[in-house]
Amino acid sequence: MNTLTTMGNVKTIKTLNNIADNGLKVFHDGSYTIDNESEDPDAIVVRSFNMHDLKLGNNLKAIARAGAGVNNIPIEACTEQGIVVFNTPGANANAVKEIVLTSLMASSRNLFAGVQWTKTLKREGDKIPSLVEAGKKQFVGNEIKGKKLGVIGLGAVGALVANDALNLDMDVIGFDPFISVNTAWELSRNVERAMTMEELFAEADYITVHVPLTDDTREMFNKKAFDLMKPGVHILNFSRGGLANEEDMAAALESGVVGKYITDFPNENVLNMKNAVPVPHLGASTKESEENCAIMATKQVKTYLETGNIKNSVNFPNASLPYTGRRRVTAFHHNVPNMVGQISSVISSSNLNIADMINRSRGEYAYTMVDIDSEVNGDTIPKLEAQLKEISGVVTIRVI
Repeated sequence: MNTLTTMGNVKTIKTLNNIADNGLKVFHDGSYTIDNESEDPDAIVVRSFNMHDLKLGNNLKAIARAGAGVNNIPIEACTEQGIVVFNTPGANANAVKEIVLTSLMASSRNLFAGVQWTKTLKREGDKIPSLVEAGKKQFVGNEIKGKKLGVIGLGAVGALVANDALNLDMDVIGFDPFISVNTAWELSRNVERAMTMEELFAEADYITVHVPLTDDTREMFNKKAFDLMKPGVHILNFSRGGLANEEDMAAALESGVVGKYITDFPNENVLNMKNAVPVPHLGASTKESEENCAIMATKQVKTYLETGNIKNSVNFPNASLPYTGRRRVTAFHHNVPNMVGQISSVISSSNLNIADMINRSRGEYAYTMVDIDSEVNGDTIPKLEAQLKEISGVVTIRVI
């Protein structure tokens, strides 16, 4: 059981990667210090640093990933210790959308291979123009207008890709059994809905994937999937390398079943594949994207530390209660019966009046915030914390 108390003290923030200055400015109000040597900060802001072997201090309350993927963070260990983990969905969506559409058009026109071939002519002098005219026929490509793009995953990135592909006069079919209400509102009604992924595989000339790497999505591009696809289909993967079975992908590229595989996750296998286009993990690598992610990540951390409110967590339930400056008790606990009742009872037995409260659950865990509408003397809070931490199933307690 870990008990954390925040009562107006200066909070320590540690960064494990270079974080955009405009993001760190969020902490420049005198209430925070940025100390990258701290062994037990209040919060960590990270990009791609591998945290799996990092010791998580008892004072650590939050980790914010300036990006969408959190594979580099030990989520289960954080949850068990009551550390909220944030990500920044949508902050880099435009950057990824642009590189997907760029790669879609460039690969369809064989631009990458054509440029690479042209560079081999650099010592040919005055012959270069005639050699270009004679050699360009080997790079004749296809226009994307009128072709069908399959979009797997219609979240922040997938929805943008689908809508803009329509504006490029493509037909678009999308598959996402877990599409959110907000995304559904933003998605064009002209996007055809695939009832199954197999339906999308069978119809699409181009396929782009925008889903996390899970047990359900791992190696989703495999021989069984390729057997359903149109010959020569182009597959774009700017999500995760593990979505493709690389042995099956290499065979499909060699036989021409897959015409091109454009991936943002090159490795030795990918570099040896015929007609693979290895992109050096540039999907979200724009100045604008890095800044947007940093600002979003740091604001989420600051809000949580100061108010207890949670948005865009990957392991805690999202919860928001208007913060009025009252004393606020936050409890992260197991999602079992009568937890809220026990927490309320302890607060009431301390002669404290409850002004407002919220409880949200996520799987095996839940999060409760309680605002106290009473004057609190100096020794009330420590006694209250001591009583709350005795409740079986409580993971962390914070008083703000």
